[in-house]
Amino acid sequence: MTITSIEQLERHYGVPAETALSKVKDRLTAGYRAMIEASPFFVLATSGPEGLDASPRGDKPGFIRVVDDKTLMLPDRMGNNRIDSLRNVVRDPRVALLFLIPGLGQTLRINGRASLSADETLRASFAVDGKAPRTVMTITINEVYFQCARAILRSRLWDASTHVDPTKLPTPGALLAECTDGKVGGPTYDAAWPKRAVESMW
Repeated sequence: MTITSIEQLERHYGVPAETALSKVKDRLTAGYRAMIEASPFFVLATSGPEGLDASPRGDKPGFIRVVDDKTLMLPDRMGNNRIDSLRNVVRDPRVALLFLIPGLGQTLRINGRASLSADETLRASFAVDGKAPRTVMTITINEVYFQCARAILRSRLWDASTHVDPTKLPTPGALLAECTDGKVGGPTYDAAWPKRAVESMW
């Protein structure tokens, strides 16, 4: 059976439990704020005319600035200059964030609206090692809630015994070479990456 309507979908799944609804807030609670401040990583989802985008964002815990219970600020650190997420935000401010905290089963989800600023003073306030981000994203929270641990438990994400041996998978250089018929990438790219990463972290 192909599900083609919301009515079909809701009949198939039934009514959500009260706990699934009561945890949703339109602003940060003390507990939700603590989760954000402990997280070194989240995925930023955006939407634009070309489609959807999900981008990983990470730094030391606390890299997201909690301005108040409705507002977050995110520095845009050094990257590849594709700026897919930023292009989307300029044209469609809707964003979704999924926070992960190493060792914790629960994740935190935020839906809201974002704007970008290149204000020099604001950027300077996020500087690391004297390097300011190119822009700062301000996120106004529409809803925030935690997600239960089932996905993390099923995936055994934090279980070191399940971690993949990196040598069993293609390196970034190998992937680039595969995608470009050998024009870029390869062992030279991989050999240069550690030094380049250190020099371009922030």
